[in-house]
Amino acid sequence: MNMRLLLPTLLLCLPLAACSNTDSNKTDPATGKPVVDADSIGKKVKDATDKARVEIAQGNIKISNDQNDKAEITPQGDLLINGKAVTIDAQQRALLMDYRKQVEKLAGAGMDIGVAGASLGVKAAGEALRGVFSGDTQGIEEKVNAEAAKIEASAKQLCELLPTMMAKQQALAAALPAFKPYATMDQSDVDDCHN
Repeated sequence: MNMRLLLPTLLLCLPLAACSNTDSNKTDPATGKPVVDADSIGKKVKDATDKARVEIAQGNIKISNDQNDKAEITPQGDLLINGKAVTIDAQQRALLMDYRKQVEKLAGAGMDIGVAGASLGVKAAGEALRGVFSGDTQGIEEKVNAEAAKIEASAKQLCELLPTMMAKQQALAAALPAFKPYATMDQSDVDDCHN
């Protein structure tokens, strides 16, 4: 699994989905200007993440990005390469399931961070607009930075999942030779996350 692609993709998709689904017909009755509907955005983001969680839990998890060499792990713990099941034993299936659960856990944590980021963006925009209209802009940056620090702490926790994931990937590659070409995570992925 290419961690350099997975994490940024998870983190970027959610806020973009939220922004594209805002209700552009809502206006502030006092000014007549369009307003950001935080509740609507929050619901759209939650709906998108709920759908993604179901798809991850019930669908195949892709472990390769090459169109000519498609590898996936099914919810039942089968390894499919180009649509064909690789013959596995009970131990290999258990390792595939364990690895799959770690991928689900990592993806879920990434989605949680994406939701928090989208929420922070909406809150920051709201605070900035309130500050501009009220003339009271003091404290806005501190409030936003405090919320951003919480998201950063969550991202650090996400990074803490990577060593376990790498160990599970290496154990699976050692036990199942057909998986080895897809065990691409290395220490640089863990280090990059912390940086």
